[in-house]
Amino acid sequence: MAYCLGITDVDPISLNLPFERFLNPKRKSPPDFDVDFSWNERDEMYEYIFNRYQTGHTALMGAMSTFKSRSILRELGKVYGLPKSEIDRLVHEPDHMLNKNEVTNTILSVYNRMADFPNQRTIHSSGVIISEQPLSCYTALDNPPKGLPTMQFDMYVAEDIGFEKFDILSQRGIGHIKDCRTIVRENLGVVIDTNNTKRFFNDPKIALQLKSANTIGCFYIESPAMRQLLTKLRCEDYLTLVAASSIIRPGVASSGMMGEFIKRHHDPSIVVYPHPVFKDQLEETYGVMVYQEDVMKIANAYGGLDMADADVLRRMMSGKYRSKDHLIEIKDKFFSNCKAKGYDEKVSREIWRQMESFAGYSFNKAHSASFAVESYQSLFLKTYYPLEFMVAVLNNYGGFYNRKVYINEARISGANICLPCVNHSATNTSIKGKDLYLGFDCLLNLETNLALKIIEERECHGAYGGLEDFVRRTGSGLEQLVILIRIGAFRFAGAGKKQLLWEAHLLLSKHKPKVVVQALFETESRKPILPPLEENILEDYYDEIELVGFCVTGTLFDLARSDYRGDVMSKELALHVGKIVRMVGDFVCEKFVKTKRGDLMKFGTFLDVEGQFFDTVHFPQTLTKYPLRGAGIYLVEGKVILEYGCPSIEVIRCGKMPLKTDPRSD
Repeated sequence: MAYCLGITDVDPISLNLPFERFLNPKRKSPPDFDVDFSWNERDEMYEYIFNRYQTGHTALMGAMSTFKSRSILRELGKVYGLPKSEIDRLVHEPDHMLNKNEVTNTILSVYNRMADFPNQRTIHSSGVIISEQPLSCYTALDNPPKGLPTMQFDMYVAEDIGFEKFDILSQRGIGHIKDCRTIVRENLGVVIDTNNTKRFFNDPKIALQLKSANTIGCFYIESPAMRQLLTKLRCEDYLTLVAASSIIRPGVASSGMMGEFIKRHHDPSIVVYPHPVFKDQLEETYGVMVYQEDVMKIANAYGGLDMADADVLRRMMSGKYRSKDHLIEIKDKFFSNCKAKGYDEKVSREIWRQMESFAGYSFNKAHSASFAVESYQSLFLKTYYPLEFMVAVLNNYGGFYNRKVYINEARISGANICLPCVNHSATNTSIKGKDLYLGFDCLLNLETNLALKIIEERECHGAYGGLEDFVRRTGSGLEQLVILIRIGAFRFAGAGKKQLLWEAHLLLSKHKPKVVVQALFETESRKPILPPLEENILEDYYDEIELVGFCVTGTLFDLARSDYRGDVMSKELALHVGKIVRMVGDFVCEKFVKTKRGDLMKFGTFLDVEGQFFDTVHFPQTLTKYPLRGAGIYLVEGKVILEYGCPSIEVIRCGKMPLKTDPRSD
């Protein structure tokens, strides 16, 4: 019904989704639709719901946060009067010798007993309740800072009472797609349609983008781990992407079955099914339980549970059902059925373990398919309209990476990156042809009111003639004017930054400007006659880092003291497998992972001087001696390894490279 009405683009028949996943005789709560909205439309949806239905009958869903690992230590530390530095040490360095004292011993003795105790009431991430009777018949209501009434009980109590919860979900991916269509129409005059996504599944250009993991900015498939997975799978079709969207989840990945899936994907002949049932039910995924629905299929076909019990089992394992007694009852039924069928108990227990591992973290297939559809919509826009797409990503303030990465992606896609300009920039990023103008929103300390005034005045009375004209028309103060000068927003004026700064101080240092009405005749004040002032490109780079957060007209490599840029570039890594190489990279992000022994290791992601990504692996011993210390240019030495066509560097040693001195401080 949802597919036929156009609520979803996921075809349940072609994907063979089990009906009992949505509706079955033992399901106590009715099935619901999770409909996502763009992040900037969410408040509008709340406004509609709360205005449409009666006051007192609508409220946000409450939730209860419980004490977990670090929060227990922090709360008990406060109770026992420990200073913040000692609490931080207890949290981050539990084995430190200074943590061995009477107070910390008491805290640690209480630690396990407080786990999962209620901490405080909070708000459900997206749930809204609409009731026939006034909600005060069931509970008192909170009125938190968000300004909307909130229930004092959680989704489980609401479900027991019989309420229907509406999830008003929002995400930035939908905003990228929606805004990109508008930007393409304005910049290129082309009207595009991102519906009917099945046509994208057979597009060879989109398939190539996917296979090469050129997915920066695309919903759900842009993270380093996901791009590596796409490369390893050589993913180029919809069904493989649907599977990838689920096997990237922690449950499948940590169980070792993600690696097994990749291996079987490349060579299906090596698949060994633990039982013929697996071949019948899971041949599409090479015998690996990839989706929550796979748990249902195996529980039914192997364990003899009916599909209704199989769905209850799935819900229990994924944490959406709280009766532990019922779980034990179904588990006993599963094993008794297996025994009655004469199955090997050891095999049955391993299958149960896999089911528990997957059900808690893997996606259901419908969600994976929905995510893959949205990923394909993003890929279509990135493939055919890369510049407009990156502008949309920047304007939705989101994605996996910070803005520097998306600016880099726009640059290597052919955009001419322009700093904010008072005569061209809007509040957010805009594009004219191939000129991408950063918006005033990228300036960390520029006042919003002034940014709006600049645009409003320009639209009413035309472009600004120069610095004095700008001050007269906007009433900008000296501090804000200096920010605009230092970022180059008056570069059209034909004068250098230092000369403009002199003019600004002479104009505004003695008095606070007042906005005056448009003068009948424009006059210019006398400008100072200055000697030639020395300009240094390094000053511009450091100004950009201070005012925007990163280098825009150049890169961090331009600030490195050394001209050395490494033995190889990212695009050549696969040609050096097994060799020790040295690379220079601009740090992008890192991910902590615990080994089986409990030690910490890291995965790093960097950009080379050509703006291409490369990935690093830092094992515990190396990480201790050569830690990553946040943003900067790093010299990395390590061995090139190749896993299913995806190269990375196993780090032997690394360190930050020194930058040129900031000339502004001389």
